[in-house]
Amino acid sequence: MSVEPPAVRAARKDDHVELASAQRKHASDTREFDDVEFLHHALGGIDASDVNLAVTVDEWRWPTPFYVNGMTGGTEQTGIINRELAIAARETGLPIACGSVSIALDAPDDAAIRRGFTVIRDENPDGFVMANIGVGRPASDAVRAVDLLQADALQVHLNAVQETVMPEGSRDFSSWQRSLETLIAASPVPVIVKEVGFGLSRRTLERLTELGARVADVSGKGGTDFLRIENARRTSEQGDYSTLSGFGQSAMACLLDAPLGGPELLASGGVRHPYDVVKALAAGAKAVGVAGTFLETVRAGGAEALVPLIRQWLDQTTAILALLGAATPAHLTHTDMLVRGGLAEYCLLRGIDTPSLARRSNATQTDAAHHDAAQPADHTELRSQ
Repeated sequence: MSVEPPAVRAARKDDHVELASAQRKHASDTREFDDVEFLHHALGGIDASDVNLAVTVDEWRWPTPFYVNGMTGGTEQTGIINRELAIAARETGLPIACGSVSIALDAPDDAAIRRGFTVIRDENPDGFVMANIGVGRPASDAVRAVDLLQADALQVHLNAVQETVMPEGSRDFSSWQRSLETLIAASPVPVIVKEVGFGLSRRTLERLTELGARVADVSGKGGTDFLRIENARRTSEQGDYSTLSGFGQSAMACLLDAPLGGPELLASGGVRHPYDVVKALAAGAKAVGVAGTFLETVRAGGAEALVPLIRQWLDQTTAILALLGAATPAHLTHTDMLVRGGLAEYCLLRGIDTPSLARRSNATQTDAAHHDAAQPADHTELRSQ
């Protein structure tokens, strides 16, 4: 495996942040999240005080249903960003992931590069932290990445689309399945396999199960677009890949198309506000990763700006669950979802039964009625009073 000089990779890290920020300023405000609505039941709400936002993901219990997803690290500029993100995560209880630590693993004696990542654990010593490496790394790097951050989990990202467009990228993908299997086996903590913004198909999720993955972040299109970012870094002599614009699947498409018995699912990609979080949870995600919105907030005002935003998101998520009659995020999978637009067309082509999603609460009510009918003693007692 050839290794670029650290200075070159560091410059690319900073480029990614700047290009991602510029991209957000010109991004469309529509996502496939907007193709999903909830059927409103005017008497179906509960008290907000009865809502518990905690979620269970694999062997972990998280106090919140959304988390700070992996973004960056390894340079002075990105280290400042990671510091502010870590402080915000510490103050609000959110789990947090970093960007790929490969640059630090390839320069183990460069303290400045390492600090761009280790600052996360320094500022958030008791929080849930996820390290991040790319598929194709040696199995030993799973251990080294976890050790670097004393991480609770390891994200392994799949980024074939990004590599295809990246001027320095690899075009050799045939070894990835074997690499992923060895990384999962070698990791001292559970692995979260994730895309980087182009989605995980049903077939991919099925294969991940066979390779030993227990958790996957579908990371769909609609958020930070690494195809556009890498294309912007190409010279005219290197050619233009803009014809691939829009490639991949959205997070909602991946969630609705996911196989039964596959990995537990996380969702990310284009999450703009708490209502998007709720929709992803209702579509089957155990928790939801947020990157771009939190990154821009931190760049504008640091942790001082991000902490109140996260608390607002937590309050709004609680309020929406109460409105929908969901005492926990898991209960959202019993709400009635209406799928329209381009997402409905995708579901039709993929053979997904969207009409049944619009009647999910009927099954819940039927189950409750059957449960009540199975307990005649309580009913008899009530009738005799």
